[in-house]
Amino acid sequence: MKKYLIFLMMAAAIAMFGACSPEDENEPEMPGIETPETPDEEEPGDQEEPDNPDNPDDPNNPGENPDTPESDSKILVAYFSWGGTTQRMAQEIASQTGADLFRIEPTVPYPTDYTECTEVALAERDNDARPAIADNVENWEQYDVIFIGSPVWWHTAPMIIATFAESYDFSGKTVVPFCTYSATYRDETLARIVELTPDAEHLTGEGLTSGRINEQNISSWLKEIGLLNNNIIL
Repeated sequence: MKKYLIFLMMAAAIAMFGACSPEDENEPEMPGIETPETPDEEEPGDQEEPDNPDNPDDPNNPGENPDTPESDSKILVAYFSWGGTTQRMAQEIASQTGADLFRIEPTVPYPTDYTECTEVALAERDNDARPAIADNVENWEQYDVIFIGSPVWWHTAPMIIATFAESYDFSGKTVVPFCTYSATYRDETLARIVELTPDAEHLTGEGLTSGRINEQNISSWLKEIGLLNNNIIL
């Protein structure tokens, strides 16, 4: 009888131990503590960034003026560039189309300090300003196609682009907008350039981030609109 009781006690202990075992198939797993990833800090924003924060070229040294206004080309690439990013895109367009280049430069240069420049750009936008341009396009009449490009500043094209657009007669010309941007407001900026040139015909524009400015991407776009150097339709 004593042995029987001992046996029952041992069996009960084994059963209790098994019920507490973490390997019990019915034991629910402890859910992990979910920690949301910290989102990347938002870029200063293409609406604020003079040119492109992915590749902030030095505004103190944007390179030699690449303007070539004395050829007999029928295509002009006019652009404004604060730090050099938009200039790189303009130069690639000109290289592939045989176009002349015209850099839109303000009479009073924009600050080279980023924060100061964004403040000036915002004030110009809010006041609908028309900053003066230092130079004029020579032989405007000879051009049939005008590329107009800029960075995205404060959701749109810099106000100096409005100055340029209002300084010339675009009747009978074709305008092709382009821009450089960080993350957003690409389409709004292209649309603004179209809006500023109502008397012109328009071809589909292009906006690229700094890292996407290359021969292949620009070539694909120019081919689509019929303006690749070996396939120009005017």
